[in-house]
Amino acid sequence: MFLPLHDHNRLVHVTTPVVNLALIALNILAFTVLQRGGAEAALNASAYSYGLVPSVFLDLKGLPPELQVLPDSFSIVTYAFMHGSWWHLIGNMVFLWVFGDNIEDALGHVKYLLFYLLCAAAGGLAYTFANYGSDIPLVGASGAVSGIVAAYLMLHPRVKVWVLVLGRIPLRLSAKWVLGAWVVYQVVNAAFGPESNVAWSAHIGGMAAGCVLVVFLRRRGVPLFDRGLKAG
Repeated sequence: MFLPLHDHNRLVHVTTPVVNLALIALNILAFTVLQRGGAEAALNASAYSYGLVPSVFLDLKGLPPELQVLPDSFSIVTYAFMHGSWWHLIGNMVFLWVFGDNIEDALGHVKYLLFYLLCAAAGGLAYTFANYGSDIPLVGASGAVSGIVAAYLMLHPRVKVWVLVLGRIPLRLSAKWVLGAWVVYQVVNAAFGPESNVAWSAHIGGMAAGCVLVVFLRRRGVPLFDRGLKAG
């Protein structure tokens, strides 16, 4: 659909978005070390050992002993640090890089980490109950990233964002149009789209959590919907 490149949105409350940078680093580290940089055997094993398998999470089935690395309940968060390919990882990390720093700025370091993990968990739960009893593992940070996109839209709809459309057309548009279209795209695909390897339900769960959590976790005095921002 599009790839975000840069937003014109300076940080106000933090000097360096250390949590956002650490999350990006952890995702890259997990892919290169635990998933061996995308080696097929490591990808398959990690998808079950650290990914979210609905039937296992709900205790309907168990993993083979050689794949049981962590308690099943941990997978509601660990899945968000696994990815299916380099492109899957890069796509999520670009969104995190462009939009995550401003959410950390609005929430603070500790609350941003809590926000990220809760959005990941919400995305995981949405996928689990939309695919009740499934043995297909969920991996990827998109549930958490969807929460960040939703929160950004709640906080900064009027900020200008540079995006690359269709892989080749750079455009500078208001976040309300870019991210609003992205949200609609997720909802339409979740409701009416054909079966695919994209976990639309996880995106919806993450977005819903992001919308709610940003209202309660934002710093005192941080406005919603760019109230007070001069048009530019």
